[in-house]
Amino acid sequence: MRNVHVIMPIGVHDTQQPSGGNAYDRRICFGLTRLGWSIWERMVPGAWPEPKAAALTSLAEVLATVPDGTLVLVDGLIASSAPQVLVPETERLRVVILVHMPLGGQPGEEGEKARPHEKEVLTAASAVITTSAWTRDWLVSEYGLRARLVFVAEPGVDVGQSAAGTDDGGTLLCVAAVTPRKGHSDLISALSLIPDLPWRLSIVGSIDRCPAHVEMLRRQITAADLDDRVTFHGPRAGFALSQLYRQSDLLVHASHAETYGMVVTEALAHELPVLATDVGGIPDALGRAPDGARPGLLVPPQDPEALAQALRTWLTEPTVRRELRLAAGRRRTTLTGWADTSRRLARVLEKAAA
Repeated sequence: MRNVHVIMPIGVHDTQQPSGGNAYDRRICFGLTRLGWSIWERMVPGAWPEPKAAALTSLAEVLATVPDGTLVLVDGLIASSAPQVLVPETERLRVVILVHMPLGGQPGEEGEKARPHEKEVLTAASAVITTSAWTRDWLVSEYGLRARLVFVAEPGVDVGQSAAGTDDGGTLLCVAAVTPRKGHSDLISALSLIPDLPWRLSIVGSIDRCPAHVEMLRRQITAADLDDRVTFHGPRAGFALSQLYRQSDLLVHASHAETYGMVVTEALAHELPVLATDVGGIPDALGRAPDGARPGLLVPPQDPEALAQALRTWLTEPTVRRELRLAAGRRRTTLTGWADTSRRLARVLEKAAA
């Protein structure tokens, strides 16, 4: 019998706070079960990855109930911020850590502060699973992890109904929690440079994580006289999100940093072209169609002028829109499904268990 305890943040099933990491955790638990694994989901309360003492105590209590020699898969938001709890447990448990986003890869002082703690716990693990080749390479390079113990299991995606597309290409969609790192301010700045073109923007994602930033964005939108062209929809998931993909012309993802970018493949699963920043794992997620064509456009991060120029190209050149839509359709045929992701992850767990 293949058994694994999966340690996750307590909000992983909260549909009002959707995230790529939470979706990944849910889907691999389901997928492992389908493959015959016995899964014990262990939810740990706390504001991960910035836990208080009570959260660390809760984690320690959960791990204390796991029998010696047991295989444990730990979400990186928890593991990377709790080495004082987890590292001692690696002496009796077979700990595998799932890294969605390296905390040490964050810009500025926050990332620098996280690096020694994250390196300590990842080095102590039996294996590390990342969600992109970019993340794997970063961890091996920055932390000196043994490459043979760091694996990749890219997120899967469910193929959806194709986006119909409109003639003018002006229905724009941005899917990301509204936080500074996701680049919404850059996107609004870019759109303010092309008020002469026919576009409408739907922003989908949580507006509760950083209220001050959301308020700043609303002021920015009003100052640019774009209130009637930009709509905040809040979080969406499942059919409601799929419907927005189908009703859109272009996904715009202006993130400052991204280890993979699940929204990119979700858009492509609906044959929806993508305009995104060239950061982290986004180029890998965007990928290429079998004939080598890119199903979207890449621009430098934090560069509203470049973003505006790419949007102008999309909105004013029908040939570009047609070619990118066709490329997105061909790229859809190469996307990885969640069953494949689960199988890759299961192989790593089997090695760690052995």
